[in-house]
Amino acid sequence: MTGTDPLRRLLDAVLEADGTSLEEMAADAHLSPFHFQRTVRRRAGESPSAMRRRVRLEQAAWSLQGGTSVTDAAFAAGYDSVDGFSRAFRRAFGCAPSDLPARAERGHWLPAPNGIHFHSPTALYIDAGRPQEHSSGDVLMLLVQHDLDDIDALLSAADELPEQEYRAVRLHGSRPRGFDGPDETLAQVMRHLVLSREPWLASIAGEAEPDLSGPDDPAALAERHRRTAPRWLAMVRDVERRGAWQDAIVDALCDPPESFLLSQILAHELTFSAHRRQLTRWMLADAGVDLGAPPLDPDPILWHRRRTGETP
Repeated sequence: MTGTDPLRRLLDAVLEADGTSLEEMAADAHLSPFHFQRTVRRRAGESPSAMRRRVRLEQAAWSLQGGTSVTDAAFAAGYDSVDGFSRAFRRAFGCAPSDLPARAERGHWLPAPNGIHFHSPTALYIDAGRPQEHSSGDVLMLLVQHDLDDIDALLSAADELPEQEYRAVRLHGSRPRGFDGPDETLAQVMRHLVLSREPWLASIAGEAEPDLSGPDDPAALAERHRRTAPRWLAMVRDVERRGAWQDAIVDALCDPPESFLLSQILAHELTFSAHRRQLTRWMLADAGVDLGAPPLDPDPILWHRRRTGETP
């Protein structure tokens, strides 16, 4: 695909090639077998054949958990026989294909040196409807959900401002994350608050680079936030459930591609989001907004009490 990161093109050749031999995968990437294998191993930490075999088994596990028969999963994964597939599956997952636990009990991913995994053909990590409530003992999810709810409240407050106030420069030279560009106006800060998670979600899902253009008025950003927030929450829930915070992804949207631990990604986002939410409050106050309303209080204790009905 034109414009795709070079690493992504290599991975496509490994995972989407019609043939299973090294020669056929290399031909799809328009490279010699020697150069193809050396490049994939150097950049992904895994040989092309091992990666393809692992991801195909992950795909088979995902299909089995969705009700696909062992026979159909075996042939879809490229195996010539059910017996051969069952042996490979048992070595990888520690159980026969017919004994694989349900998705609620175990995921379909196998250990990987590069964070490259099979994802369902539908949108990754999406939960239908509003995010679920979480136990008050789950501090990680409380922090994540408070962050997203607080952004909602700030967008609602900004929506009451005149256009000129929303776009007025209030903090010359403010640039919390250099690669994002300036955060000198409410419009810029709120845009970054809403859009910053989309590239991470795309990298984790192995999707193309997201389009971060479009309108940046509060109403449009609120609609975009409503689409992204459930994906972000579901991603965090899934990683937490699997205990996979030390897993790494190869972010093919970086140039050159760069590896990040999932724990680093979440800590990075929570840190800069908290900074920008407070920056937004300062700018709203400077624009004359009364921050005394309970939904605009930044304290997660009071937020949680309101959410659980302990306070009005």
